[in-house]
Amino acid sequence: MKTLLLGTAAALALAGTAFADGHRNAAPEGAQASIIAPEDGATLTNPVTILFGLEGMGVAPAGTEAENTGHHHLLINTDPDSLDMTTSLPATDQIVHFGGGQTQVTTDLPAGTHTLQLLLGDLNHVPHDPPVLSEAITITVE
Repeated sequence: MKTLLLGTAAALALAGTAFADGHRNAAPEGAQASIIAPEDGATLTNPVTILFGLEGMGVAPAGTEAENTGHHHLLINTDPDSLDMTTSLPATDQIVHFGGGQTQVTTDLPAGTHTLQLLLGDLNHVPHDPPVLSEAITITVE
C-alpha cells in the first residue's frame, strides 16, 4: 500500500496519547460519519479516491480542542468491534489517521476486495461516546 498523507507531525505525535482516566468526549445525538464515494460494491482501479462525509459535527485537526468536532480515521479491512474505543486509535496501515482535518484521500490499495469504514476521533484520536462511525462499504480494486 502506498503511504498516505497523515497530517502534521504534531498530529502524529498525538496518535499515541490517551487520557489517563479513559475519558471520551460525547458525540452529539444524530452525529454520523459517511463515505460519500466510492459507492458500496464499486469495482475500481488505482488510484482510489475516498471522500469522507460528516453530519452533526465539525472537522478539526488533531490537537484542536473544540466542542463537537473531530477528525477522520479510515478503517481498512478492520472490524471496529476489535478496537479499544476508550483510548487513542493506533496509526497502522489498516487504521489511517487524518489528523490534519482532511476530508478525502487518493491512494493505491492492493488488488482485491476491501472493507472501508470511517471512525471519528477527538483531539487525541480517541473515538467519541457513542462512536461516530460510518456504515462499512466494500470495494474491489482491480
